[in-house]
Amino acid sequence: MKDFEFEINDCKDYEVAKELIREYSTIKGAEQCFVSLNKELADLDAFYQGGALLIGYEHMTPVATIAIRKVDDHTCEVKRLYIKPDYRGKGYSRLMVETMLKRAKDLGYKEACLTTKPAVMGVAYNLYKRMGFEETGNNEGTVSMKIAL
Repeated sequence: MKDFEFEINDCKDYEVAKELIREYSTIKGAEQCFVSLNKELADLDAFYQGGALLIGYEHMTPVATIAIRKVDDHTCEVKRLYIKPDYRGKGYSRLMVETMLKRAKDLGYKEACLTTKPAVMGVAYNLYKRMGFEETGNNEGTVSMKIAL
């Protein structure tokens, strides 16, 4: 039996999610991605109602996060893809995005959208492009993307 070193689960401990999201919010240049951070952290359950908040664990240590937020009955927004720096380069981002896309489809969404800043999050931006997300707009360096589910 294989010993899984990385697994992705629904968030059961919001303090774990808050710690990862707060750490993500300190990335230089990412400040604009966190305009509603206090509202989000005040009630994660309500903020992601109709979606999901997923945590990635390496050997039971929380090291990654990604979230699905309901936009409308057909569209969800991908939010908070973050891998702790010491755990990057292992393919965890792709696993997080793949799991999120499957979950979004299972929740009945037909499309997932997101915004990212390629100048700050170039690795994530390139991953999204490789996974089939299409650019739908660029507003002063903040790129909007979407993918059909």
